[in-house]
This record gives sequence, C-alpha cells and structure tokens, in this order.
Amino acid sequence: MSFSSLVSDLTHRAASERDDMRSQASKARSYTSTAATSVSISGDISSQLHGGYSHPLARSWQAERQLTKSMLIYPLFISDQPDDETLIPSLPNMHRRGLNKLVPYLKPLVARGLRSVILFGVPLAPNCKDALGTAADDPSGPVISAIRLLRKSFPTLFIAADVCLCEYTSHGHCGILRDDGALNNALSCERISDVAMAYADAGAHCVAPSDMNDGRVRAIKLKLIESGIAHRTLLMSYAAKFSGCLYGPFRDAAGSSPSFGDRRCYQLPPGGRGLARRAIARDIAEGADVIMVKPASQYLDIISDAKDIGKDLPVAAYQVSGEYAMIHAAAKAGVFDLKTMAFESTEGILRAGASIVISYFTPEFLDWLEN
Repeated sequence: MSFSSLVSDLTHRAASERDDMRSQASKARSYTSTAATSVSISGDISSQLHGGYSHPLARSWQAERQLTKSMLIYPLFISDQPDDETLIPSLPNMHRRGLNKLVPYLKPLVARGLRSVILFGVPLAPNCKDALGTAADDPSGPVISAIRLLRKSFPTLFIAADVCLCEYTSHGHCGILRDDGALNNALSCERISDVAMAYADAGAHCVAPSDMNDGRVRAIKLKLIESGIAHRTLLMSYAAKFSGCLYGPFRDAAGSSPSFGDRRCYQLPPGGRGLARRAIARDIAEGADVIMVKPASQYLDIISDAKDIGKDLPVAAYQVSGEYAMIHAAAKAGVFDLKTMAFESTEGILRAGASIVISYFTPEFLDWLEN
C-alpha cells in the first residue's frame, strides 16, 4: 500500500469513528428528549421542583413573607430604679433596665435599624403593689416615663405599651379580683382601659391589652374615641393568649407570678382552638387594629386561623420567653446552631400568617439581616 493510500485509509477510519460517536450522542440525546417528553405527556412534569430553588436567591423567592427589620418588635423590661441594669438569668441576654440605662442601650440598636419596641413595667420599690395595681398608670412610673423619654430621644421609633395589671397588683393577677378570688370583669375592664388611656396620652403609638378580660378592647376603643386620640393610637389586642408553662422567664423578668392560683380561667386553654377563633373574631369586632397570637411556635394553626378570620388586619405573634429560652438552651447543648434555629422558628411564624413578630432575638436579627 502506498503512503498516500495509507493516509487516506486512516483519515477514513477516523471520520467513521467520529460519525459513530456522533450517532451514539445523538441517540442518547434522543433518548433523553424522549424520556422528558414522556414525563411531560404523562403529566408528571410538575414533580420537577429542584430548579426552582437551586440558587440561594431563588430559594428566597419561594417565601411568601421574608423577615425584615420592620416586622420586629423588641420587648423591653423597664425598671423603676433609674440606674438598674440587671441580667435576667432565665432569659439569656435580656436585662431589666432603668431610665438612665435605656437610651445608651437603645441608641446603637436604633442605628442598626430597630423600628419598634414594646414596654413592660417592672416596679421594684417597696410597697408599690396593691390590689388595684395603682402603680400601672402612675405618671412617674416606669412605663409612662419611658414613653416620654423614648419619644424625645428617638422620634422615629414606634412605641407600643403592654397594658396589664399583673406586674402591679399585690396578687399578681391581670385585673381586679372579687372576694372569692375570681376576676371582676367589669371593674377590670374599667381599670385596664384607664391604664391604656394613660399610656396613649403619654405618647405611646400603640396600646396592647394582654389581660384577656372580656370586652376590654371595646372599653379601650371607646375611651380612645371619646378622648379624640383614636386616630393616632393603634390598638393591638392579645386576642389569642394561651395559658401554659412558656411564660416562666417572663414572670422572672417582670415579677408578675400570681401569688395564688393560676390564670387558666381567663387565658385560653392550650386545646381551645374554637375559643381562640371566637376571641379573635370578638376583638376584631370590638375595634382591634392588630390581633396577636401568644405563644407563637406551638400555635401556628391559630396564627393561620387569625389570618383567615382577620383577612384585612395585620397579625402579630409573640415568640415568648419560654420559646426563646428553649432555643438558647438547645443551641448551648449543641443540638443546633442558634442563628439557624432563630431564623427557622421565625420563618415558620411568618409562613403561618404573621406579619409582625415580637421577638427577644431582635438585636441579633438586626445584625443577621444586615449581613
């Protein structure tokens, strides 16, 4: 065989092998195409989901609500001792603070994007508690003083004030009692509405009754209207507040444990979904601007119900002290990463229907959301 013939033969073989490889690739593509087409034809194409969340940004698009700084309300425990700054052992990273410590503490948080706080008064002075909770609306008391200070120091900060008597009564219950120890609902509503008015008059943007007395939302709304300040005062009702063991660290912080009995006759029973729905509907009808569910993580179905019942109202959820403490304890034990679980638990609350979250994680979220 001549050299030219050999070259021609080798070239022909190489071309033949390339054609064979192209044929095999074409067959493979054809098989893939046929398989995909068969999936489409059979109606199973909707099962192909991975492409929709393969990228981090695409994953964020799957959330109906994404956590933002404006959704967060930070609880603050305001002591009547001006220089108090006491760590609460059962509530990690949380303190009771007096007025002299409040502005220096909040200033960097506001700079990082803190938009809202909710105030809880902690009276510590001797003999300051009585059966009527008269210290609750004392003009020189911790909450009214803090409202005025914060309005002056942080003009853009939204200030909510929790409205209850349990921190101020000698018996630790959320209203005025009858001789037999039961709540006097009529007198309690009258007293609670007076306290709410005092906070609104002091400059609170929001009053939030947490006492669970029947009819207190209507009583507050009527007084706001009669006083001509309903147009500038948001009424956020603890509409579905359940009894249970998740409030322990809060009661340590606020000194609000009952001196006898419990609160099961006025806070909702944990299994009372129907009662919660009725309470939510009632408070909406009585003039609530925002409805709240408390606790949050164990009552995601109630948050969903609240969003369904109050379609046109914002829904708030309070991730209470016990929920927060459990997450910290488990993270400390190495069960999971604190930041990851803080986000997962909060995203579950948003997914259920809340658009406002009262969270002790707020300072951390201000950093985490920035980064």
